[in-house]
Amino acid sequence: MKRVFSGVKPTGHLTLGNYLGAMRQWAAVDQHRADALFCVVDLHALTVDHDPGRVRRLSRQSATLLLAAGLDPELCTVFVQSHVDEHARLSYVLECVATDGEMRRMIQYREKAARERERGGSVRLSLLTYPVLMAADILAYGTDEVPVGDDQAQHVELTRDLAVRFNQRYGQTFVVPRATHPTVAARVMNLQDPTSKMGKSEDVGPGIVYLLDEPDTVRKKVMRAVTDSGRDVAYDREQRPGVANLLEILAACTEGDPRALGEAYDSYGALKKDTAEAVVETLRPLQARHKELCADPAYVEGVLRGGAERARAMARPVVDAAYRAIGLLPPVSEVVVKAAR
Repeated sequence: MKRVFSGVKPTGHLTLGNYLGAMRQWAAVDQHRADALFCVVDLHALTVDHDPGRVRRLSRQSATLLLAAGLDPELCTVFVQSHVDEHARLSYVLECVATDGEMRRMIQYREKAARERERGGSVRLSLLTYPVLMAADILAYGTDEVPVGDDQAQHVELTRDLAVRFNQRYGQTFVVPRATHPTVAARVMNLQDPTSKMGKSEDVGPGIVYLLDEPDTVRKKVMRAVTDSGRDVAYDREQRPGVANLLEILAACTEGDPRALGEAYDSYGALKKDTAEAVVETLRPLQARHKELCADPAYVEGVLRGGAERARAMARPVVDAAYRAIGLLPPVSEVVVKAAR
């Protein structure tokens, strides 16, 4: 079976965009067709100012929502990044292969660094180097495929470049992965700014539907979504991004086609009402399962513990091989030490 790796970063509450763009496909498709690993990448949450307690709470909540979305620990591996030391071990080795120029060309670094400079601040070094940690996340498991949104494709390309470069310099060590993209709703946009992604890290307000929003809250947010000038309902991502976003959300929730759905409506109000109800119904079973899991924290802890053990067993041979290949002296085993005594 192919090996698939993907993760969520606990820098904010998970959103409808996370679910429709990634988590639902992980549960419905990826965990059944591949040897799949899904990770709460908590080390990545440390690249910006953060409250330690909030990171811990969001890490647990993210893991619980992954399970509520349908990830089955009997079919896939669910774990927390910081519970597996091999991620950090491999990250430094890959930093010794990456270049400063590659890091500074990363779009997210350039955008976040520019925003901080405008505020008169500076960014953490880890924000510059975290794409290498992301590469380590992927390469440590011999990953074949990485399901990502369009905004993360650059990071997978960097991962491929580092894997190829390492293999050429030090010998065949890593599988070179490729990015895969969901075909529908790969990028759900902000309801109040349909030209921007529905993000969880920095944005707040009525443009974001969170997975744990109450039904009435979801309805209010969708009914207040920004549309476009004119009155006709038609799917056009470039010219009518507001309507297109609603149609894509509705299509993703109902397994329809956004263009065909657009032809069925003659008013924005009717489209918004149906989209709101479709989102509420899509989230209903996830929210019910989340409530059940929150009442059984020992189960979630057991899943994460078992997942980390399995992940560690997969990653350690790969990372040990990378250490040997790049020239690091293997540790002396206890058996050898005892024999010498």
